[in-house]
Amino acid sequence: MIEPTLSLDEAAGRTWDVVVVGAGPAGSMAARVLACQHASVLLVEKSRFPRYKVCGSCLNPRSLSLLKKSGLGNLTSELGAVPLSNLRLGARGSVADVYLPRGAGVSRERFDAALVCATIAAGGAFLPGTTGTLLPADGRPQRQLRLRHANRDYSIATKVVLAAGGLGSRLEGQVEQSEQTWEAGSRIGAGVMIPAGTPGYEAGTIYMACAREGYVGQVMVEDGQIDAAAALDPVAVKSAGGIGELANRILQQSGFSPHADLTSLPWKGTPHLTRQAPRLGGERLFTLGDAAGYIEPFTGEGMAWALAGASAVAPLALRTIREGWDESLLTRWQATYRREVTKRQSVCRLTAGLLRRPFTTQVLVRTLGIAPWISRPFLSFMYRA
Repeated sequence: MIEPTLSLDEAAGRTWDVVVVGAGPAGSMAARVLACQHASVLLVEKSRFPRYKVCGSCLNPRSLSLLKKSGLGNLTSELGAVPLSNLRLGARGSVADVYLPRGAGVSRERFDAALVCATIAAGGAFLPGTTGTLLPADGRPQRQLRLRHANRDYSIATKVVLAAGGLGSRLEGQVEQSEQTWEAGSRIGAGVMIPAGTPGYEAGTIYMACAREGYVGQVMVEDGQIDAAAALDPVAVKSAGGIGELANRILQQSGFSPHADLTSLPWKGTPHLTRQAPRLGGERLFTLGDAAGYIEPFTGEGMAWALAGASAVAPLALRTIREGWDESLLTRWQATYRREVTKRQSVCRLTAGLLRRPFTTQVLVRTLGIAPWISRPFLSFMYRA
């Protein structure tokens, strides 16, 4: 358990340079970058760490490059991450192996906790078990937030707020940004940790089972467990009798080995995956990570988007801290986010559309089985730093 580094009384007793709400990869990375630049940073998180998170647990080459650039190049090896070098696609009984540039498989439970610890080591403050409400801007050179911790409310002041609360979230009371809108036909996310022992699965490979109703990705992480993460049609989930039932059916149809008791494991779900926030912030406010928008990912793209956004927003937050607020900073952030994240997401959007067509998917898998090299341009675009 990662303990708070200060009390709420102490947090409320000062004006912060930046308050980051949400301690996932986007929030923690942004908090650490700013703390390394000597900003006073308060990282607020509603959950207690470590905690499980629905995610494929894959760090692709772009994620590893971003970690290295931020001074965390050794983090994955310190966590015992499993090197990834192969993607095995399955659809309607056809299977293909595609070489992947080196990635890493590590559970979000350990990875997120490690990023929080790195933020604390850089001088940032951490307050878990805390929710935030953004109060209306009133023209002062700070923003006010109301934090609730242990059934107590406090008001704190900060020069800039980073909203990184995750998929479908917004700061309660946030008036500058309406809620994300999810697209019609969007799938929901689901995940579970599967105990080690199922034959047919080995370390170093991402297993991706594709079907009309969705896809199920699996990867072995540092402790030998298999992290299963899926994007599923919610109507198909209901028809199948549950998440585990549909995931099991997709695995079998795709030619992968079934797991014992898969339907009885404690699957967790997410809101609809494909969604976009109408705006990416407001006065002294930047929205990033999954809270800014999301597309169904496949081989660790979601983690890369989070880390890239965190690195990109830090200079704008620093300028706000040092020079004051300017409306042009929000315009710059929206343009930067489109360049660093949204354009990359378009490839996943196209891929998701193709995988909803069973015949097309089967032809693609069979083609990759014969000529796996045709995937290289796609991977080069997705993984370049």
